[in-house]
Amino acid sequence: MTVSSLYHRILTLTAGLFLAAAGHGAVVERPVSTVPLATTLSDAHQVASRHGGMQVLRISGTSMLPFFGDGSVVIVKKIEAAQLRAGMVVVYQNRFGETVAHRLVAPAIEGWLAQGYNNPVADSTLVNDFNLVGVVYATFHSNGRSDALPGLTALAACTTVALAAPAR
Repeated sequence: MTVSSLYHRILTLTAGLFLAAAGHGAVVERPVSTVPLATTLSDAHQVASRHGGMQVLRISGTSMLPFFGDGSVVIVKKIEAAQLRAGMVVVYQNRFGETVAHRLVAPAIEGWLAQGYNNPVADSTLVNDFNLVGVVYATFHSNGRSDALPGLTALAACTTVALAAPAR
């Protein structure tokens, strides 16, 4: 091995480690808001009620930061899998029965590969007609605390949670 090729390998390895640290594993803050979770949920339900085929979900996890994470609320619009495109953020049921919110990265033979922005690998479940809940239509941010009236707290308790979590 020549000094030149050794230098090239070290430079390539260093660049790879730098890019890996910058893209995955870097500390990413969640969006900040002073609005209580229950109020955010109420607002999202009001918007969703004005349009057909929409559902409100709470987010749990950090794989989709800085776009949304713990304390965020999304409105999901039902669409057909034939309408999916790379880059869309979708909600689907994975093979473990969990509701997941991740971005579509590439088409596959039997569906789409999805991956969280902060996950190093794609999810093991393909998104398809059978497990697609819908596309994220709107995102609302909250402070993550439900310190509001009991009626609004009950609304938070009965709203389905979508995971923005590591790939499984």
